[in-house]
Amino acid sequence: MIEKLTALRTRLLAAQRELIKAAAEAGTLPSDNALRKIADIEVTIGAIEAMMEDLRKD
Repeated sequence: MIEKLTALRTRLLAAQRELIKAAAEAGTLPSDNALRKIADIEVTIGAIEAMMEDLRKD
């Protein structure tokens, strides 16, 4: 399970980086939708990391 969570985390980080790069290249404030996606991905990554930590404790 940790391997699958790690792979998911990696994919989410890549997606988040792409959104941030696109926002930076636009040269304007990112849309509310883009900011929400970036934030949602961050929350999801945190949840995945917490779950991975719990699995390692068991």
